[in-house]
This record gives sequence, structure tokens and C-alpha cells, in this order.
Amino acid sequence: MDTVFGALAHPARRAMLDRLAARERTVSELAAPLSMSLAAASKHVKVLERAGLVRRTVVGRIHWCRLDPGPLASAIAWLRVYEQYWNERLDALEDLFTPSNPDQEET
Repeated sequence: MDTVFGALAHPARRAMLDRLAARERTVSELAAPLSMSLAAASKHVKVLERAGLVRRTVVGRIHWCRLDPGPLASAIAWLRVYEQYWNERLDALEDLFTPSNPDQEET
């Protein structure tokens, strides 16, 4: 899970994952909208690969990347605990500001 969060920490890698959610792309296609060199994009892809979020297939000189969302499951499960915590806190806060009888307004 630490590797997944580490990979998600950089905005360029998150952008790459967003683009891969639509379809497979080459490393060149992932680099193009990010204004980075092919070498820099390849380094980012390697971080995503180490986290298990991207699978790369080499066909000749072209490196195709596809999303593997499986490793996100543990991160999502961990975040859900905190989602429940914050939902309970926000519900308690709402109760503080909601009159006990909705038909009766406080003055």
C-alpha cells in the first residue's frame, strides 16, 4: 500500500493513470500532454509499474502501457475507514446545528 500511495503522490503519475483508464497508451502518448521528455515519462511509468498499477508490453521499439487497478483495492479499503470516521463526525456536527423539532425554529 505504501508503494501505491507513493506512486499516486506525483501529479504526472496520476494524470498518466487517468489517461490509461480510457485505453492502453504508449509511453510517448503518456508523455505528450505532460510536457516531459520520453526518458522522464519512462521513469514515471517505472514507478507505476513497481506499484503494480501499470503493465508494460514491448512490441518492437514501442512500449505499450495498460492500467492494472488491482493494487488500488487495498488503498481504497484503508481510505474507507476514514471516510466512515469523517461521515460520523459530520453527522454529529449537523446534529448540533439542526433543531430537535424541525417544525419549531429557535429565535
